[in-house]
Amino acid sequence: MNTLSGRRTRVLAATTATAGLLLVAACTSSDDGGSGSKTAAGGVELVKGGQLTTCTHLPYPPFQSEIDGKVQGFDVSLIDLVAGDLGVKQEILDTPFENFKTGAFLNSGECDLAAAGMTITDERKKNVDFSDPYFDATQALLVAKGSGISSLAAAKAKKVQLGAQAQTTGEDYVKAQGFDPVSFESSDAVLNGLRSGQVKAVVIDYPVVQGWLKDKANADAFQVADNINTGEQYGFTVKKGNTKLRTAINKALADAKADGTYKKLYEKWIGPYDASVASPAAS
Repeated sequence: MNTLSGRRTRVLAATTATAGLLLVAACTSSDDGGSGSKTAAGGVELVKGGQLTTCTHLPYPPFQSEIDGKVQGFDVSLIDLVAGDLGVKQEILDTPFENFKTGAFLNSGECDLAAAGMTITDERKKNVDFSDPYFDATQALLVAKGSGISSLAAAKAKKVQLGAQAQTTGEDYVKAQGFDPVSFESSDAVLNGLRSGQVKAVVIDYPVVQGWLKDKANADAFQVADNINTGEQYGFTVKKGNTKLRTAINKALADAKADGTYKKLYEKWIGPYDASVASPAAS
């Protein structure tokens, strides 16, 4: 990865561990907490010495996915900044998404934080503590070109079989609108359901759809029929009461927005940057 203004170079790599898919996302410079101490800069306590362990659910481009054998994406790059500030490396553990709502892997001490393009909700706040919001998200309705489906309302009127990713706010939203969606375990499975004709339309976070449509074959076959502004914001999560790590995450986000790093990462992974919508204020 190229060096960004005011930040050290971070080299992404990936390895497989026997206990599951454990992916090394970044290496910082030599100040990696070398002794293996579980106490990082700022007194932040880590579950493993010398590393910041991140739970995620792969794939979820452009936030995190494996590209050329490396786990990369917008979330990965932002948490690299946190790890750098703490003087450690980031490692990523691929885990089921349903555990993110409960904070199970945080509570069990398997991960320090979760980064999975996760929407901040009052229900989730009961189980985890969120960072400041780092991304404003809308939902998109994706359909095949020539389908005749022009909106979510039209899909409902036509009794279209809809797909969504399980355990997500997109799924919750369409259920609230009266749909009985087919639930898919991952974003890749959502797209494959649309490709195969298992469903005629899907609702999922718009940045994910943007990533799909960068592929010419997808762009030739599918189109966004509707953008649905649900007022969602993404946040990273830590175990309830882990104030020091939450503070470190918020500081890294604020610094990145101030020095231009956030904008560069946004443009790399998401697309054209509009400050009025791209960089949410702290809640």
